[in-house]
Amino acid sequence: MLFAAICHDKPGHLDVRLATRDAHVGWLKGLGTRVRIAGPFLDEAGEAMEGSIVVIEADDLVDAKATFAADPYAAAGLFAAVEIRPWRWVIGAPA
Repeated sequence: MLFAAICHDKPGHLDVRLATRDAHVGWLKGLGTRVRIAGPFLDEAGEAMEGSIVVIEADDLVDAKATFAADPYAAAGLFAAVEIRPWRWVIGAPA
C-alpha cells in the first residue's frame, strides 16, 4: 500500500533543512524501490524549500509511520507538522 507524508517545515528552519539534506537524501536512497516520489515543496516564488512530500510503499500505517520517523529531517526537528495518509496513485502511475 502507498502512503504519502506531507511535511511542513518550521518557519525559519531552512538552515536545518540544508544542513540535514545529504543525510535525508541518503535515507531516501536507502529505501530503494519503496520510494515512489519525493521532493520539496517550494515557496510561492518557487525558490526556497519549505516542506516535503514523500510517497512510499509500506505494509500498513504503523510501518509507514515508523519509516517516516527515521527520516533525518524528522530527527533534526525540521518539521512543524507531518501528515501521513494512505494514498492511491491513479493518473500517471507506472504500469
